[in-house]
Amino acid sequence: MSSGVAVASECFQEFQQLKMSKSLKYILFKLNDSRTEIVVDKTSGNSDYEEFLDNLPADGCKWAVYDFQYKLEDGSQRNKLCFFSWSPDNAPIRAKMVHASSKDALRKPLDGIGVEIQGTDLTEVAYETVLDRVKRFSR
Repeated sequence: MSSGVAVASECFQEFQQLKMSKSLKYILFKLNDSRTEIVVDKTSGNSDYEEFLDNLPADGCKWAVYDFQYKLEDGSQRNKLCFFSWSPDNAPIRAKMVHASSKDALRKPLDGIGVEIQGTDLTEVAYETVLDRVKRFSR
């Protein structure tokens, strides 16, 4: 199912910057006010995971790409690009429907995503939960 929502070119430009230059830690995306286009909501280059989570609204939908850093059991440092689809239970039904039907327009062109995370509450996007998922896909 597709919503017919377009994706602003800045979304792909910011994603390439995050992916290639590592100057960004995460990108938050949202629908514009008229719900016709996905746009960049916020970027951050120097933040921890808790700050990222603080930017996920309790009553609104967002998408995000986060450059997730973690260590393997041997101590080696790894990174995995994670795509988040945040649709909390408190969000309006219409917003959740448009969000779900618009996800692929943004997600499919983003080459290099390692893990997709669907979140409806903070337990589903908690650091340890995401770390478990990322490690499962690293094998």
